[in-house]
Amino acid sequence: MNLQDLRQKIDKIDDDLIRLFNERMDISVDIAKHKQENKIPVYDPARERQKLYDVSEKTANERVAYISALYSLLFEVSRSNQEQILRPESELVNRIQGAIRDTAPLFPERTSVACQGTEGAYSQLAAERLFSLPNILYFNNFESVFSAVDSGLCDYGILPLENSTAGSINQVYDLMIRYPFSIIKSTRLKIDHCLLAKDDVDISAVKEIFSHEQAVAQCAGYLKNLGCKVTVCENTAIAAKLVAESPRSDIAALSSRNCSALYGLRRLAEQVQDRGNNYTRFICVSKSLAIYPGADKTSLMMTIPHKPGSLYHILSRFYIHGINLIKLESRPIPDRDFEFMFYFDIETPVYSQSLMQALRELQDLCDEFYYLGSYSEMV
Repeated sequence: MNLQDLRQKIDKIDDDLIRLFNERMDISVDIAKHKQENKIPVYDPARERQKLYDVSEKTANERVAYISALYSLLFEVSRSNQEQILRPESELVNRIQGAIRDTAPLFPERTSVACQGTEGAYSQLAAERLFSLPNILYFNNFESVFSAVDSGLCDYGILPLENSTAGSINQVYDLMIRYPFSIIKSTRLKIDHCLLAKDDVDISAVKEIFSHEQAVAQCAGYLKNLGCKVTVCENTAIAAKLVAESPRSDIAALSSRNCSALYGLRRLAEQVQDRGNNYTRFICVSKSLAIYPGADKTSLMMTIPHKPGSLYHILSRFYIHGINLIKLESRPIPDRDFEFMFYFDIETPVYSQSLMQALRELQDLCDEFYYLGSYSEMV
């Protein structure tokens, strides 16, 4: 039997599979309607577990893993189809569609913006990239930025979320759990750190270096070779200001080229980060939900049941609806033992009906569900 003959046999089997699949899906919808009328949950883990056991008993041992994977996905597809028919409406989806309709077509140019640090901070550079004429107010820490937006003191806040070298900024993730807000835009900045000191200071005389913990992590190799004491402070710009105002002549700051001119410091060394492609992603947050044209990224946070398969149920919905998952981060929830918040970035246009259906379904799979916003990224 040649290859063409074998493929024809496969095609015939596939025709039968498609017919039986559609028949199975129709029956599963009837079952879901019965459950809805009798207030029985659609998801029945005991039934699925028994079904997986039964099909494994009817399968050759070497293929048990394959049949289990096939039926697990079939269960997810079936529930997705049931949800689409039984829950065509969603308060969240209505809110998102309302924000798309009501948001102005152009991103604001003049507005009040909260940034952490002081003049010259990387957050300031991100704010100036996003807004043409921002009125920037500076705060000592990330929580104060959230508070400024939450209280209405500032319309927007700029926060660093992750760095390509040092990873995620965990404190910001933790604060996301506590403060209600929406991400309305993001941007990436190329981060080039310089070693700054006063004009009369030679690099051989430097005994202590000040900077933010993220900058320290991004320049770990360089700092190790210098062998100086490293002191962490609130911000790279604050570090430069501290060095400029200190009477000491044996200190330096890891900061930006911009801060060199701003605080009258000399660049003892430039681009001292360990990797040349060092980028930080900043998000712009607002207390009210706004979705500007071109939004193709969505951020979500969820807590899910602490049992096997919970994360699989979430990830399978992204797969079923053809949604690209570009980031998955887990963070322990403060004051809760062994409970985690999962943070997802997904890449698909907010106008996609597949995204709307996925959001309807995901809410029922989580203990807690937070829609953080849909937005575009300025590169």
